[in-house]
Amino acid sequence: MDINFELQKYAVSRETIQKLNNFVEILRNWNNKMNLVSKNSMNDVWERHVLDSLQLLDYIPQNAKQLVDIGSGAGFPAAVLAIVMQEKMPQTKITMVESIVKKTVYLNDVSQKLGLFNVKIENNRVENIVFKDVDVVTARAVAALDVLCGYAYKIIGKSGKLLFLKGRTYEQEHTVACQKWDYDLTIYPNKYCGDGVLMELCNLRKKQ
Repeated sequence: MDINFELQKYAVSRETIQKLNNFVEILRNWNNKMNLVSKNSMNDVWERHVLDSLQLLDYIPQNAKQLVDIGSGAGFPAAVLAIVMQEKMPQTKITMVESIVKKTVYLNDVSQKLGLFNVKIENNRVENIVFKDVDVVTARAVAALDVLCGYAYKIIGKSGKLLFLKGRTYEQEHTVACQKWDYDLTIYPNKYCGDGVLMELCNLRKKQ
């Protein structure tokens, strides 16, 4: 895959592409010290992690003011989105929620070195943080869909949307989630993972 060609689809500047490169190098250095992503996946980090995260940009409303990422871990998708949205959507504030201390140390290092003024990092569990009227909630490889809905329900605004990158078990997760939750669901194919999807949930509500 031509990575530069794929990045050009998002019409970002050379400076932003350089920041993405710098982010990958920071990740690589930290990954040598702690297990943020599998070492094998670092061989294909751009397609498997960076572009996989970046595709969410197409589904984030241009007027979004607040995005919360649950379980930010290695920074996917939130760090990638923050780098690009700093240029494309500077009004959007991104909160990365991560309960593991050493991962928040890494995320703070990323934020400081890349000058991400649009980012706040919370070392906590999302259910312990008070948010109000969040426009977008994202998550990637964190928890089952019904659990994510439980987290998001407490913080998402009435017109907000949930964007979850999911793998091949998404249908089973949807079946389980529907026992507790109602929502308007749109499923998009993952552009960079053959058996993955992007699940977009709107109008989340508890089942009566």
